[in-house]
Amino acid sequence: MPHRPFSFRLNGRERSLEAPAERVLLDLLREDLGLVGTKRGCDLGTCGCCTVLLDGRPTLSCLTLAHEVAGRHVQTIEAVAPTTGLSRVQSAFVEHGATQCGFCTPGFVLTATALLRDHPHPTREQVVAAISGNLCRCTGYTKIIEAILAAAEGP
Repeated sequence: MPHRPFSFRLNGRERSLEAPAERVLLDLLREDLGLVGTKRGCDLGTCGCCTVLLDGRPTLSCLTLAHEVAGRHVQTIEAVAPTTGLSRVQSAFVEHGATQCGFCTPGFVLTATALLRDHPHPTREQVVAAISGNLCRCTGYTKIIEAILAAAEGP
């Protein structure tokens, strides 16, 4: 299959690549660019492990063709933390024991980051609705919800 060129912003940096038309963003990130923080879960768009922010919105990278990000901005978990330390959401996840095995954590953190950017003081119901596309097989979600609500309260 021939490769097609395209450009996009990845974690704040302009990238120009070539990929086959059928290449999904998840494979581009993990296999071609070595950004393995984005996890492969179901490959069906039901678990949220592959969530990235596309133009600031949580997006399932397993269902997004790589060429669909041309001219857009993709943010992965690798770019959430400030230069030193953790982001407010990441710190809250650690402090509240919301990480468990950690496999689903990147998707939850990106989803929560977008939620708190758009709704700095969400209700519990808004948090539950926002994370409804992310599955965790280790928890009952209580600690995840508490961590996001704590992150909303501030540092």
